[in-house]
Amino acid sequence: MIATLRGIVTENLHGVVLECAGVGYGVSVSSSDADSLQLGKEIKLYIYEHIKEDVHDLYGFVNFETKSLFEQLLSVKNVGPKVALAILDIGSSDTVRAAIANGEVKYLQSAKGVGKRAAEQIVVELRDKMGAPVGEAAEGLVARAGVRQHDEAWQALVALGFTEADAQMALDKIDITLPTEERIRRALKK
Repeated sequence: MIATLRGIVTENLHGVVLECAGVGYGVSVSSSDADSLQLGKEIKLYIYEHIKEDVHDLYGFVNFETKSLFEQLLSVKNVGPKVALAILDIGSSDTVRAAIANGEVKYLQSAKGVGKRAAEQIVVELRDKMGAPVGEAAEGLVARAGVRQHDEAWQALVALGFTEADAQMALDKIDITLPTEERIRRALKK
């Protein structure tokens, strides 16, 4: 695993080429990081490797905190590296963290490839992990009908292997005033 690369920036067009000991590594970076890199200068980048069957991409970050936010974004369902990088392009990592914590869905939608559902999913899954106070809009997304992350029966079904949507559907017509164990039993019978 490549954790960091230190080398000379030899190209800075569509991503950067970082030459380290005679080997040029193609690294995708956010637009703000690309603007801060100068050709011919030595730089250290924190690296995230994205490896699949047919792909081996490197994503680089000048600051470790930005890499950490990138990895948090990747933990959200249906958010891949390109979308995560697009989100980092809309503002500084502190600005993006604050937007997620505050539930600013419209702001997140301004990133290329991020629709309303994806932006809402990012807020729902990451709002408590941003290190910033959670805003009312973010709590409103979680509290609205259909999102049950504080429902113990829903959490139990997800832990048993149900998808979030299947757990929600299984519990939809079951009386919420019943004890948690009974609601789980009835959901499993469906």
